[in-house]
Amino acid sequence: MAVTKENIESLLKSVIHPETGKDIFSEDILESIDVKGNSIDIVLQFAKATDPFIGSIKRSVKSVIEQEFGTEIIVNITTKVKPKEKAKPKEGGGLAEVKNIIAIASGKGGVGKSTITVNLAVSLAQKGYKVGVIDADIFGPSIPKMFGVEAERPSGVNVNGKELILPVEKYGVKLLSVGFFVDPANATIWRGPMAAGVLKQLIMDAQWGELDYLLFDMPPGTSDIQLTLVQTVAVGGAVIVSTPQEVAVADARKGLKMFKADGIEVPVLGIAENMSWFTPAELPDNKYYIFGKGGVDKLALEAGTEILARIPIVQSICESGDSGKPIALQVDSIVGKAFSEFADSFIKAVAKRNATLPPTKQVIVK
Repeated sequence: MAVTKENIESLLKSVIHPETGKDIFSEDILESIDVKGNSIDIVLQFAKATDPFIGSIKRSVKSVIEQEFGTEIIVNITTKVKPKEKAKPKEGGGLAEVKNIIAIASGKGGVGKSTITVNLAVSLAQKGYKVGVIDADIFGPSIPKMFGVEAERPSGVNVNGKELILPVEKYGVKLLSVGFFVDPANATIWRGPMAAGVLKQLIMDAQWGELDYLLFDMPPGTSDIQLTLVQTVAVGGAVIVSTPQEVAVADARKGLKMFKADGIEVPVLGIAENMSWFTPAELPDNKYYIFGKGGVDKLALEAGTEILARIPIVQSICESGDSGKPIALQVDSIVGKAFSEFADSFIKAVAKRNATLPPTKQVIVK
């Protein structure tokens, strides 16, 4: 039998999903087959990243092909989560159907807060959750570039006579950023009230629909934008991002205290330690603590919270951010696995917060 797409499709009709008893064609699991010489690239798509039979189906696919064509054939199998069908916009806009509103914040710039937000969002989407991101860094929006959608422009929809913004979607994540509405070549110069007004519009004048998590990528520090957020919506929790460096930990402490301040009282879900260690690509088992070690642990202990993630620094993180392909998409990489584990810890932290604490109230300015 010749190694052709048609022959491979015929062979794979014998691969059955153990739970449903149907073949991977009937279940719409086989997305594509690409044959290049003795190399076969196959993409399988599953309803959820947590499907317990992903591993066994991948092994079955590879086994069926090798039994027919021999082990000299190279079989590359990629898995992905099926995109959800876009629901028709429901009446009204804003956050009526958003279950959890979470701020991703830091005390200072340069700690990789946007990288953390982007890859956490992608990891959650890969696990089958409905996720949105608002780029609340009004003066330095980076979300469009990191998702590779700089050229996109959100469309609008008229709901009951009101024009609402439809977020851009990429990698299963809904996105809104001021970067979609301004020229990236020009500096964004706004006074505080103007910036606050823009953030409110991104929140309340958008058709977000049903979301499990809406993440806010906050600007660094404790500025008007942070106060605008907690005054506009009831923020369910915050994740503080810091590197192990002492100066970053000191500033992260200030950011953490802001959310816990009287009158604000947003629960801190935990801390994400970014750039925990450096791992060279050629020495994946080596760890070099170039920014120090232990400072974030002390902060977590002091604040009575937990460390949700330790993300290593590798060159591919920077490259993936610049190319608009978040490294969380590389699920088998060191950092991809770290973000997947971060998503699991995040999900548990939000669930624990919701089970043990009352809903956060919107801050009222007196």
